[in-house]
Amino acid sequence: MFEPGHLHRGNSVATADLPVFSIDLHYHVRQDPVEGPMLHMQLQGQVSGKGFDEVFELHRDTAFNFASVATRLAHKHGLPTNNSLIMHGHAEYDHMFEDIRAKLGAHSGDPVNLDHLQQDGL
Repeated sequence: MFEPGHLHRGNSVATADLPVFSIDLHYHVRQDPVEGPMLHMQLQGQVSGKGFDEVFELHRDTAFNFASVATRLAHKHGLPTNNSLIMHGHAEYDHMFEDIRAKLGAHSGDPVNLDHLQQDGL
């Protein structure tokens, strides 16, 4: 379920390929005095009954890698690697991408500072 600033994904019944999980991804844009607009994200929830809480930030020009970062963190906490938390081409991803783009005031073709890729762990 998506609403601006929040994505919830969950599975209440375990299957052979997927454990029970409930994960929330909250996000907003904050203005850093040095770095400029930063996408602040908090990923929290549980996988197989084990809770976690992760916070990360991405620069304005690297924020569109949010799905990769969030999925990598979900995998770290037990979501199987053959399952993506947010998949490209799905309505939730598209809505979230557009919401983030609007919040950041970003446009196609904006330049990317390659140093930000390294700083953001991408």
